[in-house]
Amino acid sequence: MHLLPQSAILHSVTDSAILSKAEQRKQQTAFRLSAVCRRLTAERGLSGFTIEEVCDEVGVSRRTFFNYYPSKEEAVLGFNEDEEMDAISAKFLALGSRGWGVVIDDLVDLVGEYVQSVGPNVDDHLEVIRVIDREPKLLARFIGAGREREEQIIVLVASREGVDVDDPYARAIVDILSTAMRSSVERLLADGGVENFGSALSDSLTAIRAVLAPSTPRKAQQ
Repeated sequence: MHLLPQSAILHSVTDSAILSKAEQRKQQTAFRLSAVCRRLTAERGLSGFTIEEVCDEVGVSRRTFFNYYPSKEEAVLGFNEDEEMDAISAKFLALGSRGWGVVIDDLVDLVGEYVQSVGPNVDDHLEVIRVIDREPKLLARFIGAGREREEQIIVLVASREGVDVDDPYARAIVDILSTAMRSSVERLLADGGVENFGSALSDSLTAIRAVLAPSTPRKAQQ
């Protein structure tokens, strides 16, 4: 996701917090275009297929493709920023400031809900790995996209809690979320790992909290 200006994020709270059927269909089309591009890239490389092939497989026109993505590379990366961020930011902001103690819970709940409903699954994550193996130059773009996503969520958190974007609490929240998400993806990809991303994300957050909880002094334990 690219970084959105704070005004754009605040504007999204006026939109419906629940995706309409039309919006869901649009997101599903975006995911299908991205999934086909990733599979073909993993099989043949970026230059080994055409946009027309992708459109034929998904069942859309070339014009529709460009309504979602400006190029094959962007489709492989899967950037569909406005749709994705609006789905999360509207709900998050609508909850209002409820204190730092629940900010991370709200984010985990919304991200988990979003990924479970329309987001990538285990096969999608594995496809990304295969894409990077075939086209290593895309790794930097994926890393950059992750950093931009983190910056965007920092702006979102700062907006809701009424603090500056460089507030250490806002940045700490996003650091914790990013760590929990990485751990959850690893568990999803592991042999015999969990199948539900939302549950994995919640479990990771619980573990992080347990590790960071104040320890009982030794004298109190005796």
